[in-house]
Amino acid sequence: MSESPVAAQPFFLEARVERRFCLYHAPAPGRPCRGALVYVHPFAEGMDKSRRKAGLAARRLAGEGVAVLQVDLHGCGDSSGDFAEVRWETWLEDIALARDWLERRAGMRAGLWGLRLGALLALDFARLDGKRLERLVLWQPVTGGATFLTQFLRLRLAQDMLGVGDGERKGTDALRQSLLGGETLEIAGYELAPELAAAIDGCDAASLVPGGIPVDWFEVVPEAGRPMPPGRRRVADGWLERDVDLRVHLVTGLPFWGTQEIAECGELVEATVSVCKEAESPLSRKRRGSYS
Repeated sequence: MSESPVAAQPFFLEARVERRFCLYHAPAPGRPCRGALVYVHPFAEGMDKSRRKAGLAARRLAGEGVAVLQVDLHGCGDSSGDFAEVRWETWLEDIALARDWLERRAGMRAGLWGLRLGALLALDFARLDGKRLERLVLWQPVTGGATFLTQFLRLRLAQDMLGVGDGERKGTDALRQSLLGGETLEIAGYELAPELAAAIDGCDAASLVPGGIPVDWFEVVPEAGRPMPPGRRRVADGWLERDVDLRVHLVTGLPFWGTQEIAECGELVEATVSVCKEAESPLSRKRRGSYS
């Protein structure tokens, strides 16, 4: 049975551009630190929808001896900066900064735990600096940045249809052209800069092969027995063909990162805690490639 962790420690981490708000979840008193994870949150409103779930999971992990650092990336949450100033490269710098802080505090190599676009961001970070990562924990990763951007741009179309946009109705192709032309777009209360949109648009999980790192991919399905969607399965299978040390875990629950009301997904938390409790020995990774 896990012990109750100490209360999360809030603090600001000094960055190259202003400060980042962090919550550090230390392992329970008297329990040795068995792992360390930096949590990389999802995009825009998804961050607010999932904040409670991420906090619950962080506390559960800390109770089992896994140190967790939650960081609000530049322009997000309680960190400094406006969303219009956000750049993908700055977010990558934030992850490196958080990873380095956690490793000093925990005294061991850290991994990344990302949700939705945060998981895609974590994969891109692994491409640049994967040799220093202990592991990747991916919750419902965005696999195609271009598709994700299109879905976000559709929110602008909905605004315009309801008469709350700038009055000029455009399709997603036209909105992309506006971004390519250097225009910042206001979408669902967020000012999306062309530079950030271009980075998301060009990011694809199929090409971000996380070699040399244990990867646990958690896929939320609406009911037991439902298979992984074909497109996402193709990405996972492609990684396995490239010898990625991957395990895919199918868990039942609601898509809490995008539901209208705050939703629960307790099985996801428990499955993640169970995986992170395992000893990282060769025997514990023999299920590589399984879809459980």
